[in-house]
Amino acid sequence: MAAATGPRKGIPGGVADAAARRRAILQVLAEAGGPVPGHRLAARFGVTRAVIVHDIALLRAEGAPITATPSGYVLNRPQARHVWQVAVRHGPDLDTIRRELYAMVDQGATVRDVIVEHPVYGELRGLLDIRSRYDVDRFCQRMQSTGAGPLLTLSGGPHLHTLESDDPAARQRVAEALRRLGFLLESGPADLPLVTR
Repeated sequence: MAAATGPRKGIPGGVADAAARRRAILQVLAEAGGPVPGHRLAARFGVTRAVIVHDIALLRAEGAPITATPSGYVLNRPQARHVWQVAVRHGPDLDTIRRELYAMVDQGATVRDVIVEHPVYGELRGLLDIRSRYDVDRFCQRMQSTGAGPLLTLSGGPHLHTLESDDPAARQRVAEALRRLGFLLESGPADLPLVTR
């Protein structure tokens, strides 16, 4: 596929230079302070977004620890000292999802992913990498603008989040915040109504 525009900043963009472009993509991701959207990489290297998707797939196949998040590509950073999962249950409306995510990031946790159980595919995982209210708002705006439904609709509400924090007390704070909202899934009757308040 031909490049959409010429190469930028002295970075090769032709087919013969694809390997050099992929090395440069890794460098950009390594130096980035957060996720880098595919369209931004495409503009920087003077190629289409489809070429970037192809490059990322090849880099991942070669073992590069790249994760595709809703906000863009990230080169996996060192894992936080404390990683855990929390089980939650609530309805699918966007305001509820926003309050759930706020409750976790407000307590100093990064929301790595959402996990649901599907009757055919088994465990399905959506990568999130949400670290702040700003990230939550961007995620919710993307959900609204695309009309995409949340993964929790596949499980009828119950789902897991993998969380991480360098603060060991964040785990308890998150649990308490979710419990106050009525979202924390704890032992008890499985047929309780979904909390959507």
